[in-house]
Amino acid sequence: MTLKKTIHRFLLGLLPILIVACAQSYQVNVDAITSAEIANLSVQENLVFASGQPTQEQIGVLASSGIRHVISLRTPGEIDWNESEVVQSEGMEFYSIPTSGRDGVTPENAETLEQLLARLDGQPVLVHCGTSNRVGALKAVTARETEGASIEDALAQGRRWGLTGMEERVKDILTN
Repeated sequence: MTLKKTIHRFLLGLLPILIVACAQSYQVNVDAITSAEIANLSVQENLVFASGQPTQEQIGVLASSGIRHVISLRTPGEIDWNESEVVQSEGMEFYSIPTSGRDGVTPENAETLEQLLARLDGQPVLVHCGTSNRVGALKAVTARETEGASIEDALAQGRRWGLTGMEERVKDILTN
């Protein structure tokens, strides 16, 4: 085989990888998102953001800044406007995992969130509840249940995602 044919085959083999890499490359304006003053916003790995409830105007900023998905942990009736409708009108996908306060912080809801994040596979996403406390609580449960983290490491992970007032509830879950 000639060198020219070898290079040609190599480049043809590389083409699908480059197409996939380019297709999965997302442009996110992190500065615009952090400047939007969304309550308790934290920037996590793989273009995942966690926060408290964004306003309708902030949802517009998220969309124009490259966020493609919004996952709400809030239950029906916690806000007085249709978040799903607003998110979809901005061209993003909306997902709901109703997590009713302390009672909703369960290994099952944590697993549901992890499965959804895995399915979104690195696409820009915001996960929120009212304050980011439930987000952090579910991430702490995940750290312990599926990643095998120690209780302290799981709580630290939860705090990075917004865990505050539910820490005692999460400790109870993690020790049982």
